[in-house]
Amino acid sequence: MTPPASKSVSILGSTGSVGSSTVGLIEHHNARTPGRFRVVALAANERADLLAGQALRLKPEFVAIGNAARFAELKSALSGTAVEIGAGPEAVIEAARRNADWVMASIVGTAGLEPTLAAVQRGKTVALANKECLVSAGSLFMAEVRRHGTTLLPVDSEHNAVFQVFDTAQTKAIERITLTASGGPFRTWSRSQMKGVTPREACRHPNYSMGAKISVDSATLMNKGLELIEAHFIFGTPPDRLDVVVHPQQAVHCLVTYIDGSVLAQLASPDMRTPIAYALGYPDRIEALTRRLNLAELSQLTFEAPDLERFPCLRLAQEAMAAGNGATTVLNAANEVAVAAFLAGNLAFETIPDVVETTLEACAAGASEPLTLAAVLALDSQAREHAKRALKNAAGLATTL
Repeated sequence: MTPPASKSVSILGSTGSVGSSTVGLIEHHNARTPGRFRVVALAANERADLLAGQALRLKPEFVAIGNAARFAELKSALSGTAVEIGAGPEAVIEAARRNADWVMASIVGTAGLEPTLAAVQRGKTVALANKECLVSAGSLFMAEVRRHGTTLLPVDSEHNAVFQVFDTAQTKAIERITLTASGGPFRTWSRSQMKGVTPREACRHPNYSMGAKISVDSATLMNKGLELIEAHFIFGTPPDRLDVVVHPQQAVHCLVTYIDGSVLAQLASPDMRTPIAYALGYPDRIEALTRRLNLAELSQLTFEAPDLERFPCLRLAQEAMAAGNGATTVLNAANEVAVAAFLAGNLAFETIPDVVETTLEACAAGASEPLTLAAVLALDSQAREHAKRALKNAAGLATTL
């Protein structure tokens, strides 16, 4: 049997949850088939210690630390190696531009936009685990994907699931895409119960272990709203043919309905290593070290409509997606500001949507679709400044910012 060809890879955001899982899968497969994956570049923002450990094991050509203040620590840890080291945002972009067949783009937030665009512009394969690239700059981002002939592989579990059952040869036969949501830690909580919840409670996701920001987004259901916007751009599906269903067991990751009434679903245990492995091995399937789904053990699969009264962030995301013209850029920026304030103890959980809605009302009306990086960043900056002002007036503000 002919061994698989070696694939050169780079990982942007290698110390985060998705990045660390990608590293683990690469190490597993390289242990079984030496040289199966050759790591070209690694990039992270803060965790110099973890980044250095990855570099010592994977021996990339180049590593980048986004926070230049951590450069000395990284340089010391890699002293005596042949690894080239860079620091600052430009170094992260340099990591994205290195000559790799496949790039994992998993830098969280708008900070991941420029490096991911740099990877896309190389015209290879980009595994996308950054929501904000599409939410903030969907039209621009997909135009660059098409212009450079880049293969875009969605890594979010729901979009990866859709990708697997989406008939690209018969897109007109697709009637609806439905994404599933766990409902988060507060699925059964009343609005009054959600008053005063702590960041620790909000980050206690029932099925996944994720970073703080995405965990809070899951708790507000904003995460699912952002995913609807992603699906709109990735699959070219109109907003009125995209919806969400709450599925607490998280065994079904998507439902794609066809015009003949057929509904195709993708099922797997809730483990990000499955979509990561799918993207890493594509177009082949490779082993993922995941627990196999046992339907008999689950015994039941339940589904319910999301409650937009208790979780208004999902409604705001749907409205921004339908509005277009930069509204999703504003939505994302305002949400990032509000979530950061909540995690810092400066904003009550239940007022996160208030900050987002106030910012949308102020900044989205009259905005035009940002079609250049400069336009995206300008609208993002404007929305952030307004969101920061909105924090001071939001109910539940704990301290003066």
